[in-house]
Amino acid sequence: MDVLNKKKITRTIVLGSSSIYRKELLKRLQIPFETASPEIDESILPDEAPEQTAQRLAEAKAQAVAKLYEQALIIGSDQVAVFNGTHLGKPLTYANAFMQLQLIRGNEVTFFTALCLLNSHTSQLQTRVVPYHVKFRQLSDQQIKNYLDKEQPFHCAGSAKSEGLGIALMQYMRGDDPNALIGLPLITLIEMFSNEGIKII
Repeated sequence: MDVLNKKKITRTIVLGSSSIYRKELLKRLQIPFETASPEIDESILPDEAPEQTAQRLAEAKAQAVAKLYEQALIIGSDQVAVFNGTHLGKPLTYANAFMQLQLIRGNEVTFFTALCLLNSHTSQLQTRVVPYHVKFRQLSDQQIKNYLDKEQPFHCAGSAKSEGLGIALMQYMRGDDPNALIGLPLITLIEMFSNEGIKII
């Protein structure tokens, strides 16, 4: 358990994710929480819109973790990047990341980050999809190679880490919550916590 201060939060909060990036984001709120890795099928369904994919998977992650916690607030989140109607998943390999960045250079990509907060005691479910728009610079093949060699963002949708050197690939970023791009929309999460009676400050 990550206990970061002595705030009086009586319910267990669980981040349903194995992502180190989401964990680091949640730490910013300075509340105690646990982490659990949800085991779900993350396949995209036929004819499913990106927003629907992100929302379905965020809810599925929270519900999977809720089976382990009877009285907790479970956070589920999922992100889908899309360009010209094409889902951009995690590249996983250098070759895939190179092709992704070649495809999206000079273009705008929309990242849909779904956030779910599930009260496993009351079954109350709050879900919202937060979009974020990123315009990539007109990168040369050499710039793409230089970036991939240095940061190796093979587990990031869109093949770039905005919180790291990936910021050099981007011409602009537009949206309501920059944390959404990294994977956990904290502004929305704070609102959801408030609806459950938890005040962050």
